[in-house]
Amino acid sequence: MAVTVRYFAGARAAAGTAEETVKAADIAELKSVLAAKHGPGLDKVLSISTILVDGRAAREGTTALADGTTVEVLPPFAGG
Repeated sequence: MAVTVRYFAGARAAAGTAEETVKAADIAELKSVLAAKHGPGLDKVLSISTILVDGRAAREGTTALADGTTVEVLPPFAGG
């Protein structure tokens, strides 16, 4: 399935882009594809980020991705 991935803050810096389209069937596959494409920096960010699928928090083992889904990668934010 082709999904749009949007990166924020440190995830954007690690990926080197604000948005891209990739193919993945679920969150686990998506993380694997993104880590392979962008390297260990993004892999580390993905491991601590909140992943939203069409605005809802995703669970790695249970969230399937449909064609046209929007995935947002939100790393922890500092501040208050």
